[in-house]
Amino acid sequence: MRVALIHDHLAQDGGAEKVLRVLAEMFPEAPIFTMLYEPAMVDKYFKNRVIVTSIIQRMPFGVSHYKWFLPFMPMAVEFFDLTDYDLVISNTSAFAKGVITNTNTLHLCYCHTPTRYLWSDTHSYVKELKFNKYLKKIVALSLNKIRIWDRVAADRPDYLIGNSRFIARRIRKYYRRPAEVLYPPVETDKFTISQTIGDYFLAGARLVPYKRFDLLVQTFKANGLKLKIFGEGSDDLRLKKMADGATNIEFLGRVSEEAKSKLYSEALAFLNPQEEDFGITMVESLASGRPVIAYNSGGAQDIVANEQVGILFDEQNPASLNEALDKFKHRQFDPQVIKEYSEKFSVDRFKKEVHQLIEKKMKEFKSS
Repeated sequence: MRVALIHDHLAQDGGAEKVLRVLAEMFPEAPIFTMLYEPAMVDKYFKNRVIVTSIIQRMPFGVSHYKWFLPFMPMAVEFFDLTDYDLVISNTSAFAKGVITNTNTLHLCYCHTPTRYLWSDTHSYVKELKFNKYLKKIVALSLNKIRIWDRVAADRPDYLIGNSRFIARRIRKYYRRPAEVLYPPVETDKFTISQTIGDYFLAGARLVPYKRFDLLVQTFKANGLKLKIFGEGSDDLRLKKMADGATNIEFLGRVSEEAKSKLYSEALAFLNPQEEDFGITMVESLASGRPVIAYNSGGAQDIVANEQVGILFDEQNPASLNEALDKFKHRQFDPQVIKEYSEKFSVDRFKKEVHQLIEKKMKEFKSS
């Protein structure tokens, strides 16, 4: 069976790229079609793979300032010639689902989310742009045209797969299509249970406003409990200013994978105050045998569905978070039970379910 993998772009190393790496392992002969790539990214993870890029890769500033080419991305992805393939798997949160396939090609789309800046976050996206009001209006008009294309493009895959129940609901909302749920792969085997537990709560990711680390800083500055936050981002200075004078709050910056693993395993619990499409960091904490305290929305509803592995709080405010922290204080958690639960999100489980899904959908496709 001739297989092609389609990815939005290889210009960062996030959750979608981790999924692509596993898919690339599963289909070692499959070329990877992507609008553009950073050479260092390809050399690190996809060396010796066939990488097919769009015209944007060859444009001046096409890689370093690829967001400038947003209006041209729908056209760029449609230029990929996929007529020779039996199976196309698009791995996307934006444009890759819009590739054009022939009648005999099965197209499965693994959708991380309907494009945020076109749908759920479009108003906040435009509002937060550092442009004057006239340029913002031009951007809004451009997004309107891309949104129309995106809705049409969502009809092109034969089947849509969401990475959580939350994303499946979002797909129904914006694309009016059903989606099966397939949790993304997490390298759970890289994390271990520690015999030593520290005196701190842990949080971490990119420090950006929607991650709601401001809620954690506000809450822990008042309650005096020890908090460690790893990661960097645009919200870094604002958060540190908020925490000024709170000696119980420590910003660790970027940490190595080894250091992060140790932080997970020795934390009292991992905190997730934001709404995530899925939430890999929560699973990494569970794989380390440590419970999660999370806002009751998004992927957390799948990951912390079992009360034996964590606590959910219902409102993004200090009172609700403090109530969850108090519940945590009076509840016992078994690290081994938590670790075993995390395996439902493992890489091996993902590979097995992908193969099962392909077999099932290929039968449906050929009989339709």
